[in-house]
Parts: sequence; C-alpha cells; structure tokens
Amino acid sequence: MQAKASSTLRITEIFHSLQGEARTAGCPTVFVRLTGCPLRCGYCDTAYAFSGGESRTLDAILEEVAQYAPRFITVTGGEPLAQPGCAALLTALCDLPTAPEVSLETSGALPITGLDARVSVVLDLKTPGSGEVSRNLWENIPELKLADQVKFVLCDRADYEWARLKLETLALAERVGEVLFSPSTGVLTPETLAGWILEDRLPVRMQLQLHKIIWGDRPGV
Repeated sequence: MQAKASSTLRITEIFHSLQGEARTAGCPTVFVRLTGCPLRCGYCDTAYAFSGGESRTLDAILEEVAQYAPRFITVTGGEPLAQPGCAALLTALCDLPTAPEVSLETSGALPITGLDARVSVVLDLKTPGSGEVSRNLWENIPELKLADQVKFVLCDRADYEWARLKLETLALAERVGEVLFSPSTGVLTPETLAGWILEDRLPVRMQLQLHKIIWGDRPGV
C-alpha cells in the first residue's frame, strides 16, 4: 500500500525503549503510539492515549522514527487500527532503509485483513476479566500467520480456563509463532499463573511486563 505524503495520523508519542512484552522482549525498540481506542478494558495502563495527541504527517512520523535507525518498531495505542491510516503507516515503516521488524499491538476488536504481510500482529484476545470479551472479532483468527502472536491478559482462574479453552479450540499454538499468557499486574500473581501453566503443560510463553519492572507506570519509557 502506497501512502500519500499528505496522510496524517494522531500520535500520542514516539519513543525509544526496551520492548516489554512479546517475542522481542528486552530488545531496543521504537514505539509509535497512536491516539484513540474504542475499548475500555478494566486493566488498561495506557488510558492517557484515549484522547489528545498530535496530528502528524506520515512523512514527519517516518523522519522521527528513522533517526533511531531501528531494528525493531512497534505500532501501538490505544487501538492503532481505529485510525484509517494505520495500514499505510505499517507498510511505510517496513520500507525504511534499516529493514526493521515491525509489529502491531492490537486489541483484536477490529479487522486485521489487508495488513502488510511483513508485520507481526500481536493480537490481544480479551478475556472475561477484561470487561470487553464481547468485542473479540473472531473473524481475525483465520487471518493470523506464523509470524504473528496472540496474547491473553489474565485476571483470575476463570480467565485462565477461558484462555486454555481458546488455545485448544482455535489451535493457536499451531496457527501463530507465540501464544503469550500474561498476569494482570496487581491482580493475578506471576507465581500463581506460572503454577497453572506448568501443571497443565501448556504450549505457551508466560510473560511479565519488563518495562513495568524497570520503570514502573511511567509513560514514554
């Protein structure tokens, strides 16, 4: 998809940090956080991105990102796909001279069809404990590829059992490269979730939010 130079997106922040989650956790990454989200998950930690932001041209975004000569780029939110220009942004980022690995963090409530095949989609399936389970767009599941990742943020045992059922019935371990189970911070202890995963011998990767361990809840790090 070729983006017009005049294309604009509303941006909350662009920053360079360590990836805190998913397959490239710990890797220096440039984050492009788009403004706006139609969901209101109970455990959301980026509510500051729901509104505000700055309207920026695609060229200006690419110029700032390119200054870091990044190996990894993550487009996040809010919900990035809520902005019509997100798909063009993803393709333009993939085309940067450094040939970065580009990932998209999305709630799974909006279609992922038509995205650049080079993008690794990190699809966050919403559990009952999120308060937004009804927003899962199940038509997205057949669109997933091996380079993609599916994430579950778990609040309690009921969420865990729900996620375990989805893991099996949707054959997620065979469909994507990584299935990620993450405990909701301050709600479910990592030790408890680790015990359940080991007991059931699930083919998943348990993850903690590395950026929170290092920097707490400060935005833009």
